[in-house]
Amino acid sequence: MRIKLAIAASIMTLTVVLQSGSASAAEPASVPYPTGYRSWHHVKSMVINPGHGLYDAFGGIHHLYANTKALRGYQSGKWKDGAVIVFDLLEARSADNVVAEGARKVVGVMHRDARKYKATGGWGYEGFKGDSKTDRAVGANALSACHQCHIAQEQEGFVFSKARP
Repeated sequence: MRIKLAIAASIMTLTVVLQSGSASAAEPASVPYPTGYRSWHHVKSMVINPGHGLYDAFGGIHHLYANTKALRGYQSGKWKDGAVIVFDLLEARSADNVVAEGARKVVGVMHRDARKYKATGGWGYEGFKGDSKTDRAVGANALSACHQCHIAQEQEGFVFSKARP
């Protein structure tokens, strides 16, 4: 009887381990924080003002940066693995007829890896809250939180932005 219980316990333990292993395998791979992105190529800047459809989520000043591989993607329209696009979103503060950067709201990241991020068109998406390099706003919700909108840009490699000439 003890042997049967030990075997049953072993099988249940193995089942739990295998199930938890397969569950984590289904989790999307984490997008790394883009260290040093402000020294990358500056693609463009823009301001989303009140009244714009995305103001509630993305209102403020955006600065877009691209690493070398992403810059090649902007030029060729072909996005290779390792391409990283960052949008640095800051509050827009208005005073004395000047709009200036306020506090950082989020560092948004698109990281190209066709195998890791297959479910989201080959792009991993993440938003790092404020000035944090670890506090994630997207996590496992990349498909619904980001990619659903980017699907409209499938012909452009799922990228909305265009490099300024």
